[in-house]
Amino acid sequence: MTAAPPPSTPESADTPVHYRNDTRCMAEDNAGFLIKLAYHSLTRMLDQEMAPLDLTAMQWRPLAMVFLGRADTPAELARLNDMDTGAMTRALDRLEAKGLLRRNRSQEDRRVVKIELTELGEAKARDIPPNIARALNHHLRGFSTGEVAQLMHFLRRMIANGSGPASPPER
Repeated sequence: MTAAPPPSTPESADTPVHYRNDTRCMAEDNAGFLIKLAYHSLTRMLDQEMAPLDLTAMQWRPLAMVFLGRADTPAELARLNDMDTGAMTRALDRLEAKGLLRRNRSQEDRRVVKIELTELGEAKARDIPPNIARALNHHLRGFSTGEVAQLMHFLRRMIANGSGPASPPER
């Protein structure tokens, strides 16, 4: 039997345990809960910012991903947007009905559906970044440039820690 790979940041005696097996894990000062609140606040504001473009969160994200070349199939979009394929199909149906994209069967593999933006879809996609910037800047007001860089660093560390194997349960 092979040993599990080491975690992304090694656990050691000098790595503090921030939460214990008590009710504090369920309290409002739990880091995960605060991240969730910040995410929902940002999503609400992004929905407000995208409203003049006649786009919802379920619609602007796939549009942006196709525009940026990060995905061109419904399956890729579903994975990138953490949605099930049925929800992605419904979002793409709405975007297609608005004339923002079209779906075409791949010539190489007829089972694969490729997504491409229409001219109107590309124009809308170019209007998305200023709306994102306004929402992010609103949420980061009062932060220094260094604090924003530090926040980004901390969030990336949390993501890296989460992608490694779980630590053994505390005894």
